[in-house]
Amino acid sequence: TGYGNIMVINTTGASMQTAKQDGLKKSGVSASQEMANTDLDEMERYRGTINRVGAKYGIAAALIAAIISREPRAGKGLVGGWGDHGKAWGLMQVDVNPKGGGHTARGSWDSEEHLCQAIEILVHFIKLIRNKFPSWRQDQQLKGGIAAYNMRDGNVHSIEHVDENTTGRDYSNDVVARAQWYHKRRGY
Repeated sequence: TGYGNIMVINTTGASMQTAKQDGLKKSGVSASQEMANTDLDEMERYRGTINRVGAKYGIAAALIAAIISREPRAGKGLVGGWGDHGKAWGLMQVDVNPKGGGHTARGSWDSEEHLCQAIEILVHFIKLIRNKFPSWRQDQQLKGGIAAYNMRDGNVHSIEHVDENTTGRDYSNDVVARAQWYHKRRGY
């Protein structure tokens, strides 16, 4: 894609804090892969929509699937489409909190319209990270954009500590590990 190759990004995978959500007693890439696999049955429902949106925006379908897996666990963590105590909407958890992202929810929680909105936000953050860190390689800018999607671009300070301010202190690393698994093992 025009935003970087998710398959060449170095990743440490999920932190113990994130892995504990599934009762795992391990962290790292294997924990991310196990959580992605846990979400697979639900994820398959959205494959067509994920593929269409990925193609439309030049974003790897595997990355979209990985964010959907990380955020509301392929929809399992939502109540009426809402997550994060009513502050985030849909499969990709668009931040509607006025003190956060301040976005207005578009479409139903599992719709193509919702995924398009979320990917537009992700692309916006990737571009902000590109401008902020022009010397980073394209794959590093993509990883920084994934971290910014979680905690905004102002919280990304270096590629070495890209997740220092993200949820679980592992957001981009966990998402990348899940994306690589969805691509390699499931053909997203």
